[in-house]
Amino acid sequence: MSKLYSCAVIGQRPTRFKFKYQEYMTSCKRLKKRLHDTFAALYQSGVRRFYVGGALGVDLWAGEILLEMRRREEYSELEIVLVCPFPGHDERWDPKSQERLRHLKENCDEFVMGSKVVGAQGYRERTAYMIKNTDCMVAVYDELQVDAGIKSAQRLAKERKMTVIQICPRTGKVNPRFGNELHDS
Repeated sequence: MSKLYSCAVIGQRPTRFKFKYQEYMTSCKRLKKRLHDTFAALYQSGVRRFYVGGALGVDLWAGEILLEMRRREEYSELEIVLVCPFPGHDERWDPKSQERLRHLKENCDEFVMGSKVVGAQGYRERTAYMIKNTDCMVAVYDELQVDAGIKSAQRLAKERKMTVIQICPRTGKVNPRFGNELHDS
């Protein structure tokens, strides 16, 4: 297996999840724990740079988990790159969510605007940028409800022969989907 240094984190919007945006629910807490454990395993395998997308739900949760991990000595080399889809993408968010994104932006190592194009194309360009600049991908989606954004990200990752780790929000299962295994056999 080639050495992994960087990871893109993508995910469906929580409106597709049973728990929606209700972070207090057990299934959301389980998902966040799976994200943490996956990030820890990737870090142990050599990944130091994580790219998160700046959208509500998985992107924001992943960024907050990574910020918390970085405060611990054993993850001191962890770097976070926040890649927002386009300027003003958060204008319609509630104030609490805007504050969470602002905190992530102020504490990440690098901030990138993935696109200047507003709307779906901006999200696609942001995701393509993240995949182009990383070695592996953590993808949070339910394989029973795969949307166009996830399909596009999967296609790009497969073209690059990337390791992809899927976390299913419905079952909590973590599966490598294609590319190299996370650990050598």
